[in-house]
Amino acid sequence: MSLTIALGLWGIRRKNTMWGDESVTYQLAHRDLSQIWHTAQHVDLVHALYYAVMHEIFGLFGGGLLTLRLPSVLAMSVAASGVGLVALRLAGPRAGLLAGLVFPLLPQVQKYAQEGRSYAMVCALVTWATYALVVSVPHRARWRWAVYGSTMLLACLLHEFAVLALVAHGVTLVVSRVPRPVIRSWSVTAAGVVAGLLPLAIRSVGQSEQVSWIGGPVRLPYLLVVAVVGVVCARAPLGVRGPVRLSALAVPILVLPGLLLLIASLVKPLFVDRYVLYSNIGIALLLGAWMDYFHRLRQSSRNAWIAAVAVVAVLAALVPPSLWLRTPQSRSNDVTAIGATVRKEGRPGDGLLYLFGRHRILTAANPEDTRFLTDLALAQDPVSSNTLAGVELPAQDIAARMLEFDRIVAVRAADAHSPTNPQEEAKTSTLRRHFREYGTTHVNGARVTVYVRDHDPSPKAGPDPTARERAVG
Repeated sequence: MSLTIALGLWGIRRKNTMWGDESVTYQLAHRDLSQIWHTAQHVDLVHALYYAVMHEIFGLFGGGLLTLRLPSVLAMSVAASGVGLVALRLAGPRAGLLAGLVFPLLPQVQKYAQEGRSYAMVCALVTWATYALVVSVPHRARWRWAVYGSTMLLACLLHEFAVLALVAHGVTLVVSRVPRPVIRSWSVTAAGVVAGLLPLAIRSVGQSEQVSWIGGPVRLPYLLVVAVVGVVCARAPLGVRGPVRLSALAVPILVLPGLLLLIASLVKPLFVDRYVLYSNIGIALLLGAWMDYFHRLRQSSRNAWIAAVAVVAVLAALVPPSLWLRTPQSRSNDVTAIGATVRKEGRPGDGLLYLFGRHRILTAANPEDTRFLTDLALAQDPVSSNTLAGVELPAQDIAARMLEFDRIVAVRAADAHSPTNPQEEAKTSTLRRHFREYGTTHVNGARVTVYVRDHDPSPKAGPDPTARERAVG
């Protein structure tokens, strides 16, 4: 746990930057609980509970950047302790210690331990639900199954795809050939979890457009890794304590959640690695048990030296990704830099345009960045409309407002294509017909472009015309 906290606190501010999803958490957690609930009826229902939790945390400790990320650090440290206890119970003290130390070193774990999102909390809950499962199998007490079910349900309510861990647990029990009463108890508990999740799942289907940004299901490296791990570890003699073998627990939770999500992606792309972050539980358990296994097998000092060199090599290999994860460039966008660029390139009285409207969240983290600009398409702001990005004007009104300005600062997410709708067509066609591009600044995750009217060939402010395109790191 101490190692997890130390790694989580190391570079936690990332140079005081924030990325888009964290910005959404930051904005919604500052709203009232009633506003969070009303917003969730339109968008982000799957994260509503997390936003409510963060709202209360902000109320207690203030809504700063550290408060945004510290809950994830603490949650991941709780997950690490749970991983260690699971390995301790299934493979012994040394395996438990090693698994608990390996877990916080995993790059994915380091990344999401410093994210103001729900994934670390989900990982912690799934970890302790897994421990509750392991404890419940030999004892069979009803209250233990109640603890297991409650913990799993809470994880699922924080993020729906935690339910895939429930499938992995079922496979573990079947592979371990536990007695039928145990299977029956787990089935009843699992049914209760699914029943508790069902209302949220049904309501959230109507918001499936939110994941339209996810690409196709081709994840060959991931498939290769899980296939190799599955073949190598499925029958490995790791952890023979009790009715559940460690490999029978670790392999399904490592392989199945991601594999099931990939299969579902054949119908609709859904696979994102952070959705199954808890799969890293399986990796840590297997690595901890394997290191313990080889420690017991070593027969000479030469083998000890080989093991020591291997450990040093692995730790050295982890240093570059660990350093990189603590930089703003390690995330897909940097809303702090985007907002600062808009503030720098715009001048008081300029128009502000988002291509498309959803990208308004890219500058919402700091309202001061856009305070002196006029949002040309906005009809109703995000808070009063109970949305993430506000409500936009009709297409003809947007075009008319654009023609009232001589300079427009346009924000477009990098590598993003605007949807085909009247508002976006009005924006792009008006820019094309009546404005010319004066300069573009590339920021991590976005492009900020200044447009000027054709009748204004020499604007007094704006980017240097000798440097039409610049990059911000």
